[in-house]
Amino acid sequence: MKIIIKLLLTAVAVVILANVLLGIHVDGYVTAIIVAVVLALLNFLVKPILVILTLPATILTLGLFLLVINAIVILIVDYLVQGFSAESFWWALIFSVLLTILQSIFNALVTTD
Repeated sequence: MKIIIKLLLTAVAVVILANVLLGIHVDGYVTAIIVAVVLALLNFLVKPILVILTLPATILTLGLFLLVINAIVILIVDYLVQGFSAESFWWALIFSVLLTILQSIFNALVTTD
């Protein structure tokens, strides 16, 4: 049940950020749910591989390269999900940072109950 709630909260965060950020577009709520599911799958399957492959760059930048990896994952979601688009790498980077912040806030609100 927690996984479904987290996916729905991520979808809400995607819709909120799509309305706030000019470079991010989502067609609707169903698309936002699909984005949340694909993003969760990519974070589970692809992101660890990218982290391992880019470990030297991550160490040299003291972990800041993980922001680039998050933006790359968002661009992969853009490629895979029709109805979701990030206009550039920079919009994907801003989106990923704000999405992480919103997910943290939502997670704190849900776990306090």
